[in-house]
Amino acid sequence: MEIVDKGIQVLQGRPEDLEQVLTLIKELAEYENALHEVKTNVNQMHEDAFGDNPVFGFFVAKKDSAVIGLALYYYRYSTWKGRSIYLEDLVVTESFRRQGIGSKLLHEVIAKAKKEEVALVTWQVLDWNTPAIQFYKERMNAKLDETWINCTIYKEDFDKVLKEGAL
Repeated sequence: MEIVDKGIQVLQGRPEDLEQVLTLIKELAEYENALHEVKTNVNQMHEDAFGDNPVFGFFVAKKDSAVIGLALYYYRYSTWKGRSIYLEDLVVTESFRRQGIGSKLLHEVIAKAKKEEVALVTWQVLDWNTPAIQFYKERMNAKLDETWINCTIYKEDFDKVLKEGAL
């Protein structure tokens, strides 16, 4: 646990945080003009974070009992580098931005990566989010990869791809 400022703490996420976490995820999606893309729910997130086979973890920034920031991550494997952490979401609710809370959330993820001896931490940033890009470059010495293109197949297309002869 790390105190960010008077009354604000960064903690490992717990099941009782998930409802507020989902609210933050929706706030981020709205900021990214993609609210319609959010399909998950609290029950699914609970199973995926705290069930028999957890697939993600998260840190929260709290002021009193309110979740005001989130860093959601999961583990990946690089055949070239080994274990890594992928930072899926980093969000601070709008009224608390520019107070160092996002930096403290990032600090916890990177500290976890160091402690667990993972090879790297990776994340994405939208090309129009220039304040974040500038921060990552200047304050974190992050390498922005302009070579690799992300590819995605959504579940609506699984049957089409799996159809005999499609591949």
